[in-house]
Amino acid sequence: MRIPIVPIAYRYLAPLILLTILAYIKIFYLFPFFLIMTLFVAYFFRDPVRKPPTGNDLILSPADGRILDIGRMHEEHYIQGETVRVKIFLSVFDVHVNRSPYGGSVSFQQHIPGRFIAAYKEEAPSENERNLIGIMTEYGKILVVQIAGKVARRIVSWINVGDLVEPGTPIGMIRFGSCTELYLPVEVTINVKVGDRVRGGETVLAEFQRKHTEIDP
Repeated sequence: MRIPIVPIAYRYLAPLILLTILAYIKIFYLFPFFLIMTLFVAYFFRDPVRKPPTGNDLILSPADGRILDIGRMHEEHYIQGETVRVKIFLSVFDVHVNRSPYGGSVSFQQHIPGRFIAAYKEEAPSENERNLIGIMTEYGKILVVQIAGKVARRIVSWINVGDLVEPGTPIGMIRFGSCTELYLPVEVTINVKVGDRVRGGETVLAEFQRKHTEIDP
């Protein structure tokens, strides 16, 4: 049976569990502190099973959180053109596993060093440390950007250029509060609005316009 915790969590949980046990035996007044810390780390690194909805044109949310902004923007690193950007803020209580919004081939990845200002601020996407993951789909390029925040100072990527991903595939995580952006072609239909709560790998953020292969009479 799959344990819904990111495997990397055990490097933090193991010493915390040991300290919790020692505190219970020898220094009981510290036991509640270490117990809370252990439970929080297990909660933060949770990786719940997600069931992506079926549909060839559906673009899924790459992260859990709240929609901060939706708008057109020029993307210079991968798509290199006009895009629709969907910005998602992840609080420290959200699931921090990022997921592929659509199926395709990972054709681009770039880590950009930067600052660690609060992820919800307008300047964070251009100034903070971030990791860019470009996916080539049947409809063209889409880009997922993992952005570090004031507390989240560690971005983890679980994929490499050349990997194939399916909708909802875990592709990485950002530790302890952050922001995730999704850059899409301008032709997509957006299905969410600012303020909406979304779930990575399940919420349909947008839809590609279906390709017409039939010949009109």
